[in-house]
Amino acid sequence: MCLAMPVQVISVDISADTAKVSLGGILKEVSLALVDDVSVGDYLLIHVGFALNKLDEDEATKTLEIFAELARLHAME
Repeated sequence: MCLAMPVQVISVDISADTAKVSLGGILKEVSLALVDDVSVGDYLLIHVGFALNKLDEDEATKTLEIFAELARLHAME
């Protein structure tokens, strides 16, 4: 099973076609080869180091809240 994660863009390196992103404070560099017009503050859906598409902030926030709730429920088991 594959899982794509929503992340927020912290910085963009246009010359390398990459962005530094944050997911709950964890920073990672991802490729922007598949997505155009990425800016600091944008939300991206990433999988295995590649940004797949941009998300609006509401959708990203809702998805992150669902993941957090699943983690809380799993911790209760």
